[in-house]
Amino acid sequence: MTALDGARERRVRTGGVELCVAELGDPRRPTVVLVHGYPDSKEVWSEVAVRLAERFHVVLYDVRGHGRSTAPSPLRGGFTLRKLTDDFLAVADAVSPGRPVHLVGHDWGSVQSWEFVTVGRTEGRIASFTSMSGPSLDHFGHWINERLRRPTPRRVGQFLGQGAKSWYVYLLHTPVLPELAWRGPLGRHWPRILERVERVPRGDYPTASLPADAAHGAWLYRDNVRARLRHPRADAYAHAPVQLITPLGDPYLSERLYDGLEAWAPRLTRRTLPAGHWVPRTRPDRLADWITEFVTAVENGSPGTAATGKHADRFGGQLVLVTGAGNGIGRTTALAFAEAGARVVAVDRDAEAAARTAELSRLIGASAAWAETVDVSDETAMEALAARVAAEYGVVDVLVNNAGIGLSGSFFDTTPEDWRKVLDVNLWGVIHGCRLFGRQMAERGQGGHIVNTASAAAFQPSRALPAYGTSKAAVLMLSECLRAELAGQGIGVTAICPGLVNTRITTTAHFTGVGPDEEKRLRRRTARLYGMRNYSPEKVADAVLEAVVRNRGVVPVTPEARGARLMSRLAPRVLRRLARVKPPL
Repeated sequence: MTALDGARERRVRTGGVELCVAELGDPRRPTVVLVHGYPDSKEVWSEVAVRLAERFHVVLYDVRGHGRSTAPSPLRGGFTLRKLTDDFLAVADAVSPGRPVHLVGHDWGSVQSWEFVTVGRTEGRIASFTSMSGPSLDHFGHWINERLRRPTPRRVGQFLGQGAKSWYVYLLHTPVLPELAWRGPLGRHWPRILERVERVPRGDYPTASLPADAAHGAWLYRDNVRARLRHPRADAYAHAPVQLITPLGDPYLSERLYDGLEAWAPRLTRRTLPAGHWVPRTRPDRLADWITEFVTAVENGSPGTAATGKHADRFGGQLVLVTGAGNGIGRTTALAFAEAGARVVAVDRDAEAAARTAELSRLIGASAAWAETVDVSDETAMEALAARVAAEYGVVDVLVNNAGIGLSGSFFDTTPEDWRKVLDVNLWGVIHGCRLFGRQMAERGQGGHIVNTASAAAFQPSRALPAYGTSKAAVLMLSECLRAELAGQGIGVTAICPGLVNTRITTTAHFTGVGPDEEKRLRRRTARLYGMRNYSPEKVADAVLEAVVRNRGVVPVTPEARGARLMSRLAPRVLRRLARVKPPL
């Protein structure tokens, strides 16, 4: 039993071959055509197709020479982009004769679809195009020529980097060897290779036709790559809206390959995904959501739904969970991710504050936002939250453990209850988040990122902050340990270390060893000092997003935090001397 067993099949004749076409969903609805890549057959799309069929008329076809489509004879010259375009038009005319189709391509399905969406004879037949893991050969050719004509160290590095990633292309141009490998040991072991390297789950893919598909598909490269890269078309402009989905962990294609794509696709929506190459199998839910969103927007007359923030191309559609999101750094961080198009889960123990953050997130650009109420120190409540988020929203792509409380006072004035309270929130809250959501990321096998809010107090001893500084130093070390452990699984870990930031933590901080009136006075004075410093939480939020984009380990944010970290490395004895000074409060 496979996901496509209920599909309606037809045969479409074109250019001396017969294509096997499968259809799901209501033909009266907008048609979405899914084009597979190499060395796949249409079954690579099965999990995405069944999800899309709830809303659309979904069409999949085996590219000539693959699956249950027949191969051209002879093979040489039978896989040119012109002939592949003829095949697409024949399928489109058969399944949607009076209405343009929404095109989706992966790998070589995307490569050939770029041809479909940029040649004049298909204009009016394509309503939109979603591309993933497959560039236009014309755009690629111009990309190479720009780097060869005007080389700089950065451009040369990009060129060499992509050249290394394209090692398999050179092998596929060799005669006979690829066919022997695919019909022999490589074909037998390919399912296990995908499972081990890409964590592709077993199922109805790959099919038994894989060895023949891969052997035939080598001619996709031989018939097209060298000729088109040497002489790229100058008119390869997309005549339909384009959605580009870039898997950040793709071992075959560099992100930089799509630099300047807006010049060729003026109506461009960018998405990124912390995943490997075979996203139709590993992330079908996310792809189906994005395709649905994009197709619906185009059908409603909008060219796309791109976010407009600084990092919109990096976080569009990703699921971000922020604890302590009711105010301060947590709220501004949630809103920064929302502006970049992320889906946001705002978590706080104050239900009203969390709901307000979720509402603001939706207003400024989040594709979706939800509020959750939890005390991060409560292990059972956090376990329930993690299970609920995974079931209702999906696995978190970025986790920001930000919830924290302030505590000031001498060591001997700090009671065991004070210690338990600050460690339960500042340290155990982070441990719970990393353990529960980090495990989900690791089990998914497609990477992610964890951000833990530490503090400049993690670098600098203080006679006034023994408990708070200890909790934040522990968060820093926990983050460093996790970063080492999770690096091999593509999960980054960052410790963000703000300094004096103007947030509400000063109005809720606890001061030990003083009465209620004195504590109120100290809170007011601390708030006044932080206000005079006036370092905004928005700057910390920007640092968080930048840290995730660049996968930074430790990020001291304010000048005083950077200074404290530098001195902790170069002059720790000076910091110890300063720690003896009684604070002005």
